[in-house]
Amino acid sequence: MITVSDVSLQFPDRKLFDDVNIKFTPGNCYGLIGANGAGKSTFLKILSNEIEPSTGYVALGPDERLATLKQNHFDYEDETVIDTVIMGHKRLYEVMQEKNAIYMKEDFSDEDGIKAAELEGEFAELNGWEAEPEAASLLQGLNITEDLHSLKMSELTAGQKVKVLLAQALFGQPDVLLLDEPTNGLDRESIAWLEEFLINFDNTVITVSHDRHFLNKVCTHMADLDFGKIKLYVGNYDFWLESSQLAARLQADQNAKKEEKVKELQAFIARFSANASKSKQATSRKKMLEKIELDDIQPSSRRYPFVGFNPEREIGNDLLQVENISKTIDGKKILDNVSFTLRKDDKVAFIAKDDITTTILFKIIMGEMEPDSGTVRWGVTTSQAYLPKDTTDEFSNNMTIVDWLRQYASKEENDNTFLRSFLGRMLFSGEDVLKPVNVLSGGEKVRCMLSKLMLSKANVLVLDDPTNHLDLESITALNDGLISFSGSILFASHDHQFIQTTANRIIAVSDQGVIDRADTTYDEFLENPTVKEQLKKIFK
Repeated sequence: MITVSDVSLQFPDRKLFDDVNIKFTPGNCYGLIGANGAGKSTFLKILSNEIEPSTGYVALGPDERLATLKQNHFDYEDETVIDTVIMGHKRLYEVMQEKNAIYMKEDFSDEDGIKAAELEGEFAELNGWEAEPEAASLLQGLNITEDLHSLKMSELTAGQKVKVLLAQALFGQPDVLLLDEPTNGLDRESIAWLEEFLINFDNTVITVSHDRHFLNKVCTHMADLDFGKIKLYVGNYDFWLESSQLAARLQADQNAKKEEKVKELQAFIARFSANASKSKQATSRKKMLEKIELDDIQPSSRRYPFVGFNPEREIGNDLLQVENISKTIDGKKILDNVSFTLRKDDKVAFIAKDDITTTILFKIIMGEMEPDSGTVRWGVTTSQAYLPKDTTDEFSNNMTIVDWLRQYASKEENDNTFLRSFLGRMLFSGEDVLKPVNVLSGGEKVRCMLSKLMLSKANVLVLDDPTNHLDLESITALNDGLISFSGSILFASHDHQFIQTTANRIIAVSDQGVIDRADTTYDEFLENPTVKEQLKKIFK
């Protein structure tokens, strides 16, 4: 258990946290949520004692150990992979080093023997004899194969280092586990493994994540950081989101009787409870949901951008034909003989082992890069709007946001009143619209690009990892906007829920060709036995 008592954090210009009092108890997984800049990562650093609060304190239970997911991937370059994982349990690793140093002595004394015996006793108490097997099991679960375990960390790729540091945090059954964006850099199989690990983890987990599917799968509670306070809510992210929105609607209706509110909330809670999966995590969550009362659910102060795409014309029967596209870059084959035909109403998620594959494919489709061979033909009734992964060139000047957007507005839309109102719905209010675009954050740039796409009135959207840099509120708004979009979409994403709720067709792309499945959801695609075997072959 970890207890937070009267914690505040004061900066010269603002107070980030204000007298936070909260207990995180064993057996629960808490998703820490809040708008960008609210201080989620900072709060995790306070919990781990990396940052000292202005007031108050954080206390662990007696003899409890806290583990965090390290973010610096170059801290362990000279260590072996297996040792890096075991170093997650600092005292156990120290004992191992001490006793090994004693046994290496040439002049082994009686005092050394006594000390070694003491260390061996502590080593056994810390479950040291299982350390290497446990570390190896964690690594293999994250697809770090046994042949890599004895290598130095400096010999691994960046993606492999991410997995090793995650295994380090999970090692040794810590009493409290702090995970800041643990799914970043993980492949689908590793995320699924981590979800199952946390569902069956018996101690306390506190995590920050923009992955809604992950939060929904593992969390028993949401810890909502708002107005410098943190309030706990039972349930996963979807439950928190829908219940807070429902509470806001009911609160806005001043004439609604409390009995009617209770009935509506009870029906909502019953529906969520009935939909709980059979996992241990969901079963315990269901019991907690059934105890919720009206006053436990409160509206959120979150602001959501408005994302809505209205195409100027409908698409005819022909959308896109790609024939025998191949591309090699710096001697590495990225695409090989890729062919597919898309029709109107297709909302296609493209998945690949590496992001570069989908990025190059989209650049070729949009005419920004020439293929080595093959052809791309758009239907004559289509108009395309493109959100690239790298938007650096779009924001390299010092134009204000409103003037930047003015470039993409029609004559009817090209006045300050319209543009300011439009940007206001995208959460750029007041003087924000006069900020130079070259100083915007990643999330602000994506919201500007989405504004540009909305003004285009295109009937085909090509989106390369559109949720990158966005907060949960913006991701939710974009997700809803794309679900309602009447045109067609080609997109790549790492967000499981985003793909599952948006796509009606999945195409896996590699240098070995494609796997194409229409009229299927993402979950159905991943669970299809034939597809599983095909994915192993093309993503090997």
